[in-house]
Amino acid sequence: MLRFADFKPVSLEDREVFQEHYQHHPQMHSDNTFANMVCWNHYADYRFCKAGGSIILSNTIDGVTAFRYPIGPEDPDLLDDVIDLSLREGGETPLQVLDPAGEAFIRKCYPDLPLHPDRNFFDYVYRTDDLADLPGKGYATIRHQVNRFARDYNYTIEEITRDNLDDVWEFLIIWCEWRDCDSMPILAYEREAILFAVNNFFEIGLEGWAIRIGDAIGAISILGPVNRDMAVVHFEKALPETYRDIYKVIMSETARELCDHYRYINRECDMGAPGLRESKTRYHPACMVEVHYMTRDDLEACCR
Repeated sequence: MLRFADFKPVSLEDREVFQEHYQHHPQMHSDNTFANMVCWNHYADYRFCKAGGSIILSNTIDGVTAFRYPIGPEDPDLLDDVIDLSLREGGETPLQVLDPAGEAFIRKCYPDLPLHPDRNFFDYVYRTDDLADLPGKGYATIRHQVNRFARDYNYTIEEITRDNLDDVWEFLIIWCEWRDCDSMPILAYEREAILFAVNNFFEIGLEGWAIRIGDAIGAISILGPVNRDMAVVHFEKALPETYRDIYKVIMSETARELCDHYRYINRECDMGAPGLRESKTRYHPACMVEVHYMTRDDLEACCR
């Protein structure tokens, strides 16, 4: 029987565990990536347990725990164990599934179990060459803004390395002051997440790029792999009040750097924010990585 006491916090020391496991069981959603979990662990208390050749994840936010469909081979007995654990230890929405294969298997095992889509946490996935080249009429406005930026500013794009990491840190201090990171709890959590990422950049296995204008950095992107074909942009920060349209430029320049390595870029979810949803839709996603959850009442009715 699975016990919540057997789950351990995700830590930097677990990177190889997830790397090896995900080589055999590739992921698509950003929230299952090691980098996301280790950077945001102060907020969501990510934990994991290995059982039956699978990794089972949990997160606890504001004292409420939810579990995830096992990452590994299809195993109806292990799925039943996770459902039982979810009902014993989880909240009102105790079980989530973040990948299409897992969704299909749950529907096969429990055809009467409702799976509720959580649209606010669908990841947006784009073709890398689309974001790099901004082709056709659909990208005309964005392409114009990027070209205007190139005319207005003499900028360079540089990879984040040990040599410029201190400059990235200084940029983030300026960004946090501009964004007033202490004004809202979620911004304070994000500040901790991105500073953790920078402090442990190479240990986590991250990469990234910065736009430099003169001596100052005006924007950065921090990303990592999801699978062989897909990278995920975990953090993208800029000073748009100082440099108009710079967010569009760091997005497109990052895609150019990734063209030879990844076919797709995952730019995470919109969290239900109307402005963010409009912005992410404007870039014409190739697909969405859906998230579904199961309620306690539905699990009790269909799985017990």
